[in-house]
Amino acid sequence: MMTDMQITTMHRRLPPAPLLALCWLALCWLALAGCVYHIPIQQGNHLDATTVEQVKPGMTRTQVRYLLGTPMVPGGFVTDRWDYDYYLKLRRFTHPQRAHATVYFHNDLVERLATDVRSEPAEPVSNRPVHAPSN
Repeated sequence: MMTDMQITTMHRRLPPAPLLALCWLALCWLALAGCVYHIPIQQGNHLDATTVEQVKPGMTRTQVRYLLGTPMVPGGFVTDRWDYDYYLKLRRFTHPQRAHATVYFHNDLVERLATDVRSEPAEPVSNRPVHAPSN
């Protein structure tokens, strides 16, 4: 008497089609996420070192407004102080540029200026000495 032998094999089952499509979609989204353009975020008044250095004691409010613009944070209760803030974020993984200047007034004239804006030294184009061509 002969018995029927049944041979079984293990088959790998693929995930269902919707799950596979979802995985491909997630993979494509991750690949394209780094290619998205990010808009630079700028807030406040641009504080240039040469412009901030022009603010001197004795200037009027109108002169300061002409140089630095309208203060971003107007004094609500303290009208003898104008605060200027600047924030610029260019790229996703870089530190933002920040600057702050405070103008103190007495009798509607500049008394003093407190700022963290510094002029940056100009970087040389090249460190190699330049020699004139010889004829």
